[in-house]
Amino acid sequence: MFSQLTVAVLNGIVWGLIMALIALGLNMIFGLLHIINMAHGALYMLGAVVAWYLIEYIGSFWIALIIAPLCVGFIGLIIERGLIRTIEDKPITTIICTFGIMLVIQHLVLIIFGGSPRRISPPITYRFPIFDLQYPSIRIVIALISIAMMIALWIFLRKTKYGLWMRAVVQDREMAVGLGIPVNKVYMWTFVLGSALAAFSGILAAPIVSVEFMMGREVLIMAFIIVIVGGMGNLEGSVLAAIMISLIQGVGALFVPPSIATVFALAFMIIVLLLRPQGLFGE
Repeated sequence: MFSQLTVAVLNGIVWGLIMALIALGLNMIFGLLHIINMAHGALYMLGAVVAWYLIEYIGSFWIALIIAPLCVGFIGLIIERGLIRTIEDKPITTIICTFGIMLVIQHLVLIIFGGSPRRISPPITYRFPIFDLQYPSIRIVIALISIAMMIALWIFLRKTKYGLWMRAVVQDREMAVGLGIPVNKVYMWTFVLGSALAAFSGILAAPIVSVEFMMGREVLIMAFIIVIVGGMGNLEGSVLAAIMISLIQGVGALFVPPSIATVFALAFMIIVLLLRPQGLFGE
């Protein structure tokens, strides 16, 4: 039982770090653009699908990990320039629009990719012993890559010009405009970065879960729960909330069916909102 608990905790942390990436992208878009992006889960799925095709033709998971987020980021650029920009000041319209984008992406992937789940083979097959069990080392590598990406994102936001502009626009858009910050470009690159993060997390998840056209649905729901629990616009809160909720699900699945363990996450969100409506780390 102790070995199973250890594996459940490790799986919870690994999955929590993956979920943290997609929640960070979702939270960045909401915190800066005030857009509830219903298409975020579809972009997560699209990253995994594009990676599957790249691996089929190129044969390298690591090259796909670099190229696929760039491809999905470019799609995010088209979405922001072509659709979101024209309705960014209409919250209800943006929700309907991004929901429509989600449906379009899902149906296109269904037509091209098909409805059958497919697998991406782990690029690292070595397993190391945990008591009487064997644990895949690729999951540890995925966790380390996720942490490295979060550190890179923190450096970008804190140490670069564009990161400074993004934080300035979040704090006071009118003042940022008065200081000459190109707010429209900041909006565009924030949406692109959020889309690329969603795709990146989808690729990291692909060796663990099946790749199929509906894989972003449950992830989107969980990402919203993470953002709400962590606090809207609070990026550090999203990371901590993702790990907490994934641990609740992972450990809970040892004692009850996985579908019931998901209810624990919902119950946790309800308790948090009752005690702190702004989220655990929100202001």
